[in-house]
Amino acid sequence: QVQLVESGGGLVQAGGSLRLSCAASGRTFSTSTMGWFRRAPGKERDFVAGILRSSGSTYYTNSVKGRFTISKDNAKNTVYLQMNSLKPEDTAVYYCAASPALDIFTEERWYHYWGQGTQVTVSS
Repeated sequence: QVQLVESGGGLVQAGGSLRLSCAASGRTFSTSTMGWFRRAPGKERDFVAGILRSSGSTYYTNSVKGRFTISKDNAKNTVYLQMNSLKPEDTAVYYCAASPALDIFTEERWYHYWGQGTQVTVSS
């Protein structure tokens, strides 16, 4: 099993920044890909960004490209999501997820482990 704990959410004004962290523990060697998803009010959970633990290759959904940056610290088993130029439409619960897949997939079904989520609210 892998346990994921997110932190760093909060309330920020539009144009501001937040950094989310995801600390992994347990059988982390079984996970090759880490991802961030989000669920906005009344909507489905969507992929935001992913990173390969080995190479550091990243992939982003179009709406966050140039504003969000996913990164990792393998020594700390932690993944980060730096969010800049935040918009009200970024308001959502953000989830960290881990996958054994050797590529970055955007579908939830590839991710076996999930954190509890952290709320991000962007005011206009």
